[in-house]
Amino acid sequence: MLISLEGIDGCGKSTQARLLADALRAQGRDVVLTREPGGSPGAEEIRRLLVEGAGERWSPETECLLFTAARRDHLERTIRPALMAGRVVVTDRFADSTRVYQGAARGDLRDMVDRLHALMIGVEPDRTFVIDIDPATGLARGNARGGAEDRFESLGLSFQQRLATGFRALAAEYPDRVRLIDGSGSADDVSARILAAL
Repeated sequence: MLISLEGIDGCGKSTQARLLADALRAQGRDVVLTREPGGSPGAEEIRRLLVEGAGERWSPETECLLFTAARRDHLERTIRPALMAGRVVVTDRFADSTRVYQGAARGDLRDMVDRLHALMIGVEPDRTFVIDIDPATGLARGNARGGAEDRFESLGLSFQQRLATGFRALAAEYPDRVRLIDGSGSADDVSARILAAL
């Protein structure tokens, strides 16, 4: 099974991906916890190009190509081998992030994103959890983290608001696959909601 966690910057999806992987392991499942961009050596190299530097470092079109290249390597080297071995893959972001970030919030590129995905990836998660929080809260959390991986946070609150709107629309577009999860409360509260939805 391929499970993805999605949401705006600072929504807690990395923490929730880890908690979900731990909970599934406690049930006796063999779990691979991974992330995007990244999750394989080549994709991790591309990650640095995407998440570091100035907010306007790349055009939305270039970002889309870089994310797709990273995702293809991740799929080939990590996701597909794990699924073929019968393992559960929990990924912190997948194609829905590109649909929302580049397809809706950074540019009106959804058609290009979908065509590239169909051509190069062709895989959807079995279940996607979108952690829904207030964009101002997410931005404050993201900025508080510090570090070099703040390129998207640097685009400001209006960008995070567009992302939140995009992720909510995505949940409505794919009701069979995507579950919108209330991200308020403690990490354990959110984790319990995810496990209940799973």
